[in-house]
Amino acid sequence: MDLNSDLGESFGRWVLGDDEAMLELVTSANVACGFHAGDPSTLRRTCASAARWGVAVGAQVGYRDLAGFGRRFIDVAPAELAADVIYQIGALDGMCRVAGTSVRYVKPHGALYNTAVHHTAQAQAVVDAVRDYDKSLPVLGLPGSELLRLAEAAGLRTVREFFVDRGYTPQGTLVPRSEPGALLEDPDEVAERVLRMVSAGSVVAVDGSAVEVRAESACVHGDSPGAVAMARAVRDRLEAAGVALRPFVGGPS
Repeated sequence: MDLNSDLGESFGRWVLGDDEAMLELVTSANVACGFHAGDPSTLRRTCASAARWGVAVGAQVGYRDLAGFGRRFIDVAPAELAADVIYQIGALDGMCRVAGTSVRYVKPHGALYNTAVHHTAQAQAVVDAVRDYDKSLPVLGLPGSELLRLAEAAGLRTVREFFVDRGYTPQGTLVPRSEPGALLEDPDEVAERVLRMVSAGSVVAVDGSAVEVRAESACVHGDSPGAVAMARAVRDRLEAAGVALRPFVGGPS
């Protein structure tokens, strides 16, 4: 099982999360690319730390929306969105290169991630960008999403993701952050959720029903309250159960 987190989201003097502590615990880092969060110095420092800890770096691409932290839908034309995604991957790949590593996969962020679950045109734009930049890059996304369906059709490797700190709807999508049950903060609770997903292939939705979820990577949001404690609890619980933690791409190159 891979354990990933959204990192590199600080900007200037505004610090978000504890990237160094998270990089000691996760196996893959979804690093911001400067559109929804992250400034060049932050991104370079995060990539260097990831390389030092042997953590695989993924480009977390998003809408051009610093003010909204990439959590607002933008009705951008597919061709423009594809160009934005290519730009972001390339920018982060440059930071990785000087750190002695490289971008190993791509994951949309925030509103773009959720939009690509159902919005065929925007999902296709992300897929087109990854395919045109580097066909060997896997795409990390929600099981059953348009993003993963189209990525697979384009011949890209797809990796299914589970969110340890987010509530699920009975349909297997994420509960919107504005609704009750969207965010989970108890380390023991989230650790048990991950163990259930790994062992039983299901998660309890907000209505109490069991939803089938099978994934190769589990995400702890780096900006969540108590993110480090949750990541540590998840790692400890999985290792105690005999589940090996490693990057789904085999580590940095």
